[in-house]
Amino acid sequence: MPMNIAFRPEALAASMARTLTLRHAPDAMLERWARMQLLEIEYLVQDGTAFALAPEVTALADAERSGFAGRVGAGVTDLLMNALGYTWRDNAACLSASLDPHADFIYGGGAVSTHGVVLAEAYGSFAQAVTDGRIRRESSAKYQRQVKPHIGSMCLHGKAVHGYSVAFGSRPTTYDTFLHVTETKITKDRKKAAPPTTALSSLAPVATSLALASHRSNFLLMGAARIVAWIDWLRSGGAPPAEDLWASFVTVQQGGQRFWVALEALLPFVRPWAWPDKGPFWAWGAFERWRKVRPIDLDNIFAMEEWAAKSFLSTLSTMIAIGREQMPATLELPIIEPSGLFTDRDRRGHDDDARYPVAQFRDGLALLGRLPRLERPGRRIWSPRRGFN
Repeated sequence: MPMNIAFRPEALAASMARTLTLRHAPDAMLERWARMQLLEIEYLVQDGTAFALAPEVTALADAERSGFAGRVGAGVTDLLMNALGYTWRDNAACLSASLDPHADFIYGGGAVSTHGVVLAEAYGSFAQAVTDGRIRRESSAKYQRQVKPHIGSMCLHGKAVHGYSVAFGSRPTTYDTFLHVTETKITKDRKKAAPPTTALSSLAPVATSLALASHRSNFLLMGAARIVAWIDWLRSGGAPPAEDLWASFVTVQQGGQRFWVALEALLPFVRPWAWPDKGPFWAWGAFERWRKVRPIDLDNIFAMEEWAAKSFLSTLSTMIAIGREQMPATLELPIIEPSGLFTDRDRRGHDDDARYPVAQFRDGLALLGRLPRLERPGRRIWSPRRGFN
């Protein structure tokens, strides 16, 4: 457990969006909620070397401020779980309904890879009464009530073998900020305990159900609705989506890495099945022409690291081809070294182009500070049953 954590504001906004999109709600609603997190952090959190709320936070009604604090608490929790080495995530609503109250989130990978999953409860408070003692008490109380009773329980993604309660608070006027974590006691001799898993870019096993939950959120944030539809079919059944619902991506290089951006989100008015017949760069050329005559927000674009995107989509096509009744219990998917999340680490390769910062998570999801202009970008088309063309 780190003694402190220093995160970048865009990383916090991305983590808030990541946690929000794990909820059961209409996709259009989730997309709008996710976009709002980027605006809220921009206007309600000050720039600086320490976390501080902007004066505009006083314009929020009490209920709105409480909701914002809760969302920030969830985002801080997601950042901390990434710092601890966890990769995959889901809403803890997948726990049995009889287990209420329960933690907010489930995480997998890292130190519990092949052993099970961990629970994470998130709490946030922005009030004048916030103190270090109060945050500690909230963390402990929520652990005892919503985490500890469920350690050892089975869920869709495996056995809950460990748990955390993360409490985050800040006073709007004095800018004093507190973070406290309560976690499951480890009885094993610390001298003999294995060191925590480090952030390595490599393949690792993950429960299929947890990978699908994580990547559903990721591709929803990217605006790739057709991929989300196929993931939903694998998870829930029903009538399969139309097989001509292809997905097309353009590649963007930033910070020495290649990312895939969903062209579907940038060109919602263009029929995707017409793109292959128009030439490899027709769709992007149309977008760039449209971009010159119509203002469009191209800041804070969600994308996927190339290896992570290609690996998952290839696996997704295989699962679609064999049918949801024969899905494997686990998948081998990339774990990507995180970068741009924290201010005191992961700087390698990202100061080369400070104009376009990147916040990248372990599962491959990335938030690009801005989408640059590209005359001839690489392009990949994904077919549900045939993979890549």
